[in-house]
Amino acid sequence: MRIEAAAFASSLHASLRGGNGVDMKKEYDFSKGRRGAVVPQTGKTRITIYIDDDVLQAFRERADACGRGYQTLINSALRDHLGRAGQALDARTLRRILREELGRAG
Repeated sequence: MRIEAAAFASSLHASLRGGNGVDMKKEYDFSKGRRGAVVPQTGKTRITIYIDDDVLQAFRERADACGRGYQTLINSALRDHLGRAGQALDARTLRRILREELGRAG
């Protein structure tokens, strides 16, 4: 029984050691700790959105093909759309959009 207890104590002590062999403290003071990312990002905001599965898959495939992140591609597409949002539609573009939408409607 003493051998088992010694082996248990040894394994318990080893589990309290960090990966670099440094003993962990028995207590840590988190009174001055803050929640969230360690390095704050400026100019970006984390959000949760729902995107259709097929749209997300298309962005992931395009991102893999060009070696960029899919979120970066979505951000670029949104920026492009915002840049065009203020532009007036010409007759040719309006006809094309109407044909596409009517074709989808059946």
